[in-house]
Amino acid sequence: MTDIIRNTINRLPLGFVFTTLDLPIEVGKQASANKILNNMVVSGQIRRLSKGRFYKPQISEFGELLPDTFQTVKDQIEKNGKTIGYLTGYSVFNKFSLTTQVPTTTLQIGTRKEKKPIVRGNYRISFIIQPNPITKKNIPILQLLDCLRFFKIIPDSMPDDTCNRLLVLFKQLSDNHISMAKKLALKYNPSTIALLGAILETINKDEDTSLLYKSLNHQSSYKLNISEEVLPTQKKWHIR
Repeated sequence: MTDIIRNTINRLPLGFVFTTLDLPIEVGKQASANKILNNMVVSGQIRRLSKGRFYKPQISEFGELLPDTFQTVKDQIEKNGKTIGYLTGYSVFNKFSLTTQVPTTTLQIGTRKEKKPIVRGNYRISFIIQPNPITKKNIPILQLLDCLRFFKIIPDSMPDDTCNRLLVLFKQLSDNHISMAKKLALKYNPSTIALLGAILETINKDEDTSLLYKSLNHQSSYKLNISEEVLPTQKKWHIR
């Protein structure tokens, strides 16, 4: 069994996170396989990311590299070929150039079910409830809407700069993606709906935002500190 496990691991890419389920081992021999893997960790051949999760270390000129973000959390994003979650929060803020901060110890994952935070390697992973169904097709739109939802906590960014960047990002969307965003936003909090409506009308004054507008309680207001020069439609949407 030891040779089978070693040969299988040797064929895996560096940084690929695996469990005993990725090895050609019978279910009844998982305990023995784990003992072999633990011995390989002790000898330095592989590293343990978390309980039951291992990887082959990759060495660069700057030292040993941790697995990339996807490998670290892939079991929380896909299960049995089905999408069950997606990266959001700080890693997405950076991806969309809304901040220059790179997440080094914290990751957020959007998920349909409430989950307790977990630790993987150097990362503390928290979970954010996403009320919409999660599919590969709508993940980019959900990530954008999450940026509206967490507008006020995007680090190292001024409200006007953040809004200007969001205007650019939404302007790049196709009509189909805009329609998808309007539909998905209806399950978000009111400030997200209001900000989306104001952004879409700033981009296109003829955009049909009636469903977004009707979904709001117009006795409420949303303090986002965006200037009227950047978001001239904000008063209609009770943004201040």
